[in-house]
Amino acid sequence: MSEKIIIFDTTLRDGEQAPGASLNVFEKVEIAKQLERLNVDVIEAGFPVSSQGQFEAVQRIADSVNAIITGLARTIDGDIDACHKSLKGAERSRIHTFIGTSDIHINGKFESARYGKSLPEKQATILKMATDAVQYAKTFTDDVEFSAEDAGRTDIGYLCEIIEAVIDAGATTVNIPDTTGYTMPEEFGAKIAELKSRVRNIDQAVISVHCHNDLGLAVANSLFAVANGARQVECTINGIGERAGNASMEEFVMSLNVRSNFWNFHTDINTKEIYNASRMVSGFTGMLVQPNKAIVGENAFAHESGIHQDGMLKNRDTYEIMTPESVGIVNNKIVLGRHSGRHGLSSRLKALGYEISDEKMGNIYERFVFLADKKKEIFDEDLRVLMGDEAKSEIGFYTLDYLHVNLGTTTIATATVRIKTEEKMHEESATGDGPVDACFRAINRAINFQEMAKLEHYQVRSVTAGKGAQGEVTVRIKIQDSAYSGKGVSTDTIRASAKAYLQALNHYESLKNMENVFEEITETV
Repeated sequence: MSEKIIIFDTTLRDGEQAPGASLNVFEKVEIAKQLERLNVDVIEAGFPVSSQGQFEAVQRIADSVNAIITGLARTIDGDIDACHKSLKGAERSRIHTFIGTSDIHINGKFESARYGKSLPEKQATILKMATDAVQYAKTFTDDVEFSAEDAGRTDIGYLCEIIEAVIDAGATTVNIPDTTGYTMPEEFGAKIAELKSRVRNIDQAVISVHCHNDLGLAVANSLFAVANGARQVECTINGIGERAGNASMEEFVMSLNVRSNFWNFHTDINTKEIYNASRMVSGFTGMLVQPNKAIVGENAFAHESGIHQDGMLKNRDTYEIMTPESVGIVNNKIVLGRHSGRHGLSSRLKALGYEISDEKMGNIYERFVFLADKKKEIFDEDLRVLMGDEAKSEIGFYTLDYLHVNLGTTTIATATVRIKTEEKMHEESATGDGPVDACFRAINRAINFQEMAKLEHYQVRSVTAGKGAQGEVTVRIKIQDSAYSGKGVSTDTIRASAKAYLQALNHYESLKNMENVFEEITETV
């Protein structure tokens, strides 16, 4: 019998920390519901103390899904209190506390003399902070996870000492993160094996790993860790996350699934929901899935070479080690149109992973009919786009009410926009170096945007099929030192560009208005 590997999904916490990938509460809850359909064991819903928005999202998710829900906390009582309060509605909850343990983290984060004057003194202080935090979290729940941040670069002797101490304090899961994606697979596997052999009470806790992808080795490191004793893997949908991202959930799961003859491990993931989850996360975050991405990329099951096509036509196993259907990619023959009713739309959305209340369905159906009038045939990708658009509309600071563009070969591009805010309508015109630039300038004038927004990324692609295919525009702007992304979809590319730019500005305004937003996780007392 193969052993089960626990899947801990951190898309909603570490995944959201990818530059420009912020999610609102509605989007987080929808993704959490899809993770539950995937049959994920643990969902890390957020970092509750960091902002009111994070707290509310964790609270809503705890009330909405039945998986184990966890929140992240530093080794500070206030963080742990915020976790406990946000998780009260969960059927099963976990508090996840962490502290840096490598010499680099200790000398950087804990340089103040109040933590100790020498490295050994600081290490003793950190060990006490870790055990105190675990003991305090234990007063709220029996399920406590401890993470030794930057464990990949932590001295093995000190790592063994702190892991043994937190297990004695009550930790039921001990996480060994390769926070910077620095370690090699064999090296990381050996570190897990050494913990297994040297930590006296290691059998009293589950060993978890959380690998980053800075060298493209996150999934490989996770597999080697499992081979050497880890039984929980922390990962994200599409591998999104800080910097180069995290271990990709779909890649790790399908590695065990496809090569069950090699790995004597399994997960409880419902693999047929992988594609829906991938597309939902991509749609809500605005982070496109690269075409050659394993498992869920557009080219993952495409065959262009004549030799490959010939082999596929004779026997699919010639060039495919898994079927598209095994990860939920199906050729849907149901095409919706302007005469489709609410029930048909609702049923199809549910099949794609969206649970819509009757209250929201009215607005969504109006958008659907408007699109169907323009496009005639509505495919699954159109519906995913529609749901992403609906989610973004909840941010609500700025909404495009009107757009008119004049352009020609001998005419300077001019755009006129009318932007709706809570207070009133704002209308302005501007010229620019092309229609898109004119739109962005007009929007800035209309809302009297004073900050300097630098356009870092602009991309257009067709995202749906059929006549009148919708164009998706993705933008990333930089304001001060932070990046904000936006995505707009329309059969009109210029309108999609304006919507994308407004969405990025909405993200900026949303984060600016949150209480106590942390720009980066830092250790303070």
